[in-house]
Amino acid sequence: MKVAIVGVTGYAGMVLYQLLKGHPEVSMINLYGHDQTQAQPLYEAVPQFGPTETTLLKPYDADVIMADNQVVFFATSAGITNTLAKPFIKAHFPVIDLSGDYRLKDPAQYEKWYHKPAADAKDLQAAHFGLAEFENAQGQTYIANPGCYATATLLGIAPLVQQHLIVKDSLIVDAKSGTSGAGKKLTALTHFSQTNENLQLYGINTHKHIPEIMQEVQTWDPEVPALQFTTTLLPVTTGLMATIYAKAAPGVDGEAVAKAFNDTYQNDFFVRFTGEQLPTLKQVVGSNFTDIGAVYNPVTNTILVVSVIDNVIKGAGGQAIQNFNQLFNFNPLAGLPTTVALP
Repeated sequence: MKVAIVGVTGYAGMVLYQLLKGHPEVSMINLYGHDQTQAQPLYEAVPQFGPTETTLLKPYDADVIMADNQVVFFATSAGITNTLAKPFIKAHFPVIDLSGDYRLKDPAQYEKWYHKPAADAKDLQAAHFGLAEFENAQGQTYIANPGCYATATLLGIAPLVQQHLIVKDSLIVDAKSGTSGAGKKLTALTHFSQTNENLQLYGINTHKHIPEIMQEVQTWDPEVPALQFTTTLLPVTTGLMATIYAKAAPGVDGEAVAKAFNDTYQNDFFVRFTGEQLPTLKQVVGSNFTDIGAVYNPVTNTILVVSVIDNVIKGAGGQAIQNFNQLFNFNPLAGLPTTVALP
């Protein structure tokens, strides 16, 4: 299969490209830059790939992309895809979008949280929210890949919300991510001397992944009104940990919590429930796994859940490939890493 990537120079696009190069069903990868005016060797645009990388980064042209490929991945920044996607949507051409432009169904919500013009309401409604373990992409044409924080959080709370095991207004999420989650553009927050040996909270009550988390949660239980969500920048390159707290509903104990997680994920290869042995980042970094542990405290009647992922694999390129495999009925494990990056 011939596939296209628009936006290979960002971290998510770089990882996606590397993963697709190892996918057994992919015969060719064509790369396009949305602001590219002439062809450029990929090595010049992204030196990390090395001088032996001979692939060209080509100028963007929607008609050329559709003529030369069978699916396109967008790994562009928010606010770009919704200006580029219209020809593909009109032609019902398969799109897997790693940006946030089509995750939210309500245009007003997108404009509130992203502070940018939203895509057409009918296109937002038609887009598929690709949380791979719960929303199968088969038969879809426009797939909105969930954000990294949303992925770790939703997988961590799904059994509790779906099986009504918690007090509905008690969800608190304290999530932490490596600097690759902030993208390649340098900011005061991500400057080495600021990030190194430091912890920094950011996006308090304003993080863009909050509305997509709540949108999915309320499909599982419309009575969950909100969650408290906090993000912290870690002085590591990759890895994301969502630490989740909720009050247990009456009659719920540790055994019920463990059963909920085991029942929910028993057939999901890429989600591993670790029980009361809480997972660490090094268990998943470099892989497409989500590791989840849970502990119930009878003294405070509180459920603690820890969900860890590699933010640029499971939280971006890896989940995009899960959606790709579902869309074209490929082996669910194809192209996805199952070994961690050991020290």
